[in-house]
Amino acid sequence: MAGETVVPRSTSESGIQPAPATRLVKGPGLLLVWLYGVMSVGAVSRSVYQIATEYDRAPLAYSLSAIAAVVYAFITYTLFRGGERARRAALVCCAAELVGVLTVGTWTLADPSAFPDATVWSDYGMGYLFIPVLLPVTGMLWLRRARR
Repeated sequence: MAGETVVPRSTSESGIQPAPATRLVKGPGLLLVWLYGVMSVGAVSRSVYQIATEYDRAPLAYSLSAIAAVVYAFITYTLFRGGERARRAALVCCAAELVGVLTVGTWTLADPSAFPDATVWSDYGMGYLFIPVLLPVTGMLWLRRARR
């Protein structure tokens, strides 16, 4: 209509453009996304196969591998998505992942009979070159740095 001001959808009511999403996939963040993506594929493949073919043998171990797969996939997604909310969600998930790795790693050493088969987090991720214990620490450091 004549005389009306058209406000672009990307501006707020105050007329100020919203801040662009924080890019988390740059520099070391790109390597983190790649590593979390690889770990997602590995953990999903392993857990789906084990749950489908031999779940009765070690249900706890295979369920924990499936949980690890979900955590890795979510962190991959949030790192790729970017933005402050995604960064905070990834930070919380990395902390939860570290707690899981340390708990399961210690549990597998203290009571090996509880795990007739290995999980992604068994022995602190020894079967995955200790990447499961190093990745959340590296991720948390990067996400704290990306906040600035």
